[in-house]
Amino acid sequence: MRSGKLDTTVIASPLPPLFTALSSFILPGLGQLISRQVHRGLLMFASLASMFGIFLTRLASIASDYNVEGAGRILGKSFQHYPGFSVLIIFSLSLLYLWIIVDAYRLARYRKKQKNTGFWLVLLGFFTLGHQLSEIDMVRLVTNFPEASQKMSKILWPWEAAVEYDEELIRASARILVSEEGELPANPSAAPGEPDISIEPRRGSLGTVDENYNQVPGSQVTIQGSGFTPNTFTEIWWIDDTGEEFRPRSEGRYVGAVTDENGNFELTMNLPFANTVIGADGAEYHRIDARQVFQVGAPKFSRDLGMILSRMLETIFMGMMATVFGIIFSIPISFLAARNIMQGSKFTMTIYYLTRILLNIVRSIEPLIWAIIAVVWVGLGPFAGIIALTIHSIAALGKLYSEAIEGIDHGPIEAIQATGATRLQTIVFAVIPQMISPFVSFSIYRWDINVRMSTIIGLVGGGGIGFLLVQYTRLLEYELAGIAVWFIAITVAILDYVSAEIRARFV
Repeated sequence: MRSGKLDTTVIASPLPPLFTALSSFILPGLGQLISRQVHRGLLMFASLASMFGIFLTRLASIASDYNVEGAGRILGKSFQHYPGFSVLIIFSLSLLYLWIIVDAYRLARYRKKQKNTGFWLVLLGFFTLGHQLSEIDMVRLVTNFPEASQKMSKILWPWEAAVEYDEELIRASARILVSEEGELPANPSAAPGEPDISIEPRRGSLGTVDENYNQVPGSQVTIQGSGFTPNTFTEIWWIDDTGEEFRPRSEGRYVGAVTDENGNFELTMNLPFANTVIGADGAEYHRIDARQVFQVGAPKFSRDLGMILSRMLETIFMGMMATVFGIIFSIPISFLAARNIMQGSKFTMTIYYLTRILLNIVRSIEPLIWAIIAVVWVGLGPFAGIIALTIHSIAALGKLYSEAIEGIDHGPIEAIQATGATRLQTIVFAVIPQMISPFVSFSIYRWDINVRMSTIIGLVGGGGIGFLLVQYTRLLEYELAGIAVWFIAITVAILDYVSAEIRARFV
């Protein structure tokens, strides 16, 4: 140290500065190695090589996406479709390469290291790669906000879906031919005062997927309706030959129309993707329904709300059962993983090291992965979730308990051992009394973690509220997904309060 500053001098290079710089020009970092700056040279080589390797991987992906060959054409495609990324990463790689050469020259000539310029160049390069590989799109973030805000409002205030009413239904339907063979169906004629719809054309092709797995929409048809309730939204439903019915979507929204003051409407839609069951004569007919739904009677809790409550209770008890099983198995394991308990012989220390390694391996695998394995093992449902959480809880609590054991006061242990007590007696009378407080604290904290994790492992079939949440999200039922999210937040808040009260009483 000199004058309070770090000494940046290094051991002189055994070779001339130009030769050292030329070495780093041929192999980045070699000049630093020659100047006996091994770690610096290896770090520079690894940084430049990893950045260049990731860039080549990205170029290979671009070549595959756009089906081009040749380095020049691939690089051209990169500049054409990702100009900002291409310019920045090549700029970063070039500057870092030149900086490594200059750094090798300065080390050999001036016997001092350069400032942290290289660190910022490496950071710029990896940030550029990360920005591209993670597909960050700020333009899409801003432009999609209006549409996303509508969906988010349903999640933030979803309580309309928590109640339901008895329904009164007004409907009319017409058939459409969706195969090459068969006679055109006639448009139905309704009685005076009754609703009816007509479809033109009455033959069409269903939506398909091409050889590149791109969706190809079905034929376009026009639906006209009359005799419905005026100024009311009319839903369009599709019923295939198997009796399955669903609401077609267009641009992410359900197809439908609002009737005019005379109860008429007209809309155009593409035929959706649907099951095909060709009849014996080669003809296949599907149906299009126009429906108006009216709510009647007093409000009542919806069936979906009851299902969400049931799954939330399942989630809470999944976390509780996993915590109980985790505590039971982790307590004995934690003593095997405590150095101060196991030291004394090679055999016990071998058990100690093996236990610690096993706990670290199991703990490093997330409960979500354990849930996937458990689903394969015992099938879908909460039991798979309990297995996953229990396995991870054993490893996590075993580590926490063992570290708490290693931090206890050794005075009582030495006093008990001085009386000639066995190892088991020492644990019972000197270790366990000191461990009650941290054991309770860690156990309550793990219960809180397990309840929150129970909401996640349901995404892979591990039961609980997460299973419903992912289904609602996939079906774009954002209000029901919002109710599930609200119940998760409320439950976690209540459990946090309960755990704080328990901790205050026992810790």
